[in-house]
Amino acid sequence: MRPAGFQAGPGRTTVARVATHRGVVDPLASRPAVARLAGSDDALISRPEALGQGLSPDDVKRLVRGGLWVPVRRGWYTTQERWSLLDPDRGRPLLAITAAHRGLRRPHVISHSSGAVVLDLPILRPRDGLIHVTKQGSPRARVRHGIKHHQARYRGDQILMVEGLPVLGLARTALDIAREFGFPAGVCAIDAARQRGVSPAELAEARAAMWHWPRVRTADDALAFSDPGAESLGESLTRILLGELGLGPIETQFELRDATGWARCDLRVGRQLVEFDGLIKLRPPERGGVADREPEEVVAAEKRRQDWLSGFHLGVSRVTWDELWGANRERTKLRLRREYDATVSRFGSSIADLAPYVVRRRP
Repeated sequence: MRPAGFQAGPGRTTVARVATHRGVVDPLASRPAVARLAGSDDALISRPEALGQGLSPDDVKRLVRGGLWVPVRRGWYTTQERWSLLDPDRGRPLLAITAAHRGLRRPHVISHSSGAVVLDLPILRPRDGLIHVTKQGSPRARVRHGIKHHQARYRGDQILMVEGLPVLGLARTALDIAREFGFPAGVCAIDAARQRGVSPAELAEARAAMWHWPRVRTADDALAFSDPGAESLGESLTRILLGELGLGPIETQFELRDATGWARCDLRVGRQLVEFDGLIKLRPPERGGVADREPEEVVAAEKRRQDWLSGFHLGVSRVTWDELWGANRERTKLRLRREYDATVSRFGSSIADLAPYVVRRRP
């Protein structure tokens, strides 16, 4: 499978384009190393490779300062044109992971948050800025040159090859993220893995090997709280917020249908529905969204949908991305608690009367 963000064919940089970058012909463009990089499909070259192909250290600096080459990570470069074509959220990190992989000699696999990039698994973006790899051995870790080298055991059947990169599979990657980055990140990763079809049995099998590993209890908590019904990071984080309020049980993708309409809601607690509102619903596909009509039409349709749901004596709360962080988070929790309590006081918490209209999902 070809990862998002990579371009082939027309996206390839040509020597002529490099030579006339910024309107100035650069004599370095005719050097074999520069020409080879410009014509390469992956457009990656290491500093030792560049020096071995006739460039001097000053030549490399000049190529970078002149904007012809871009440092991908320590000692690795690509062309400016290739870099500009890559998606900042996945394509560029994936190229950096590829460079790190090529620079390591000891056998390893891509893992943790870097594994999620390779597998295209939606996760909370970590703040460490590190590339993560795992090598065979007793559990420990060290950081060197922007790479965190984890040591842990893994089986050969847990390794996938994606775009030429050896990466641990979805179940192991999600659990490693929980151990490394904590409960919220772990819930989001495990939710996303289950949404992709990873079964509880696969997760349990991956967990069984971690019985004495660091922070495995955090992975246990995230696994117990996970839900395959979460369809986005925002829904996972909103569910965590409801859990912090002590509300439950929480049902994902609650669905109602009658002769007048149909609706599926992100979350339900008692008779309170909670919807995560992301901008993806308002953006057209060409801007990364899913809207098939104008924003005002989307908003009007959502208003009609909420009115229809309210007709079943259900409360509706809405949460946006900004309300999940910082000081806004605590205010959002207070608001949700107030709205939940108001719904309970008006309609109670049982939905037994809605049985004729509830659409049950298959396991």
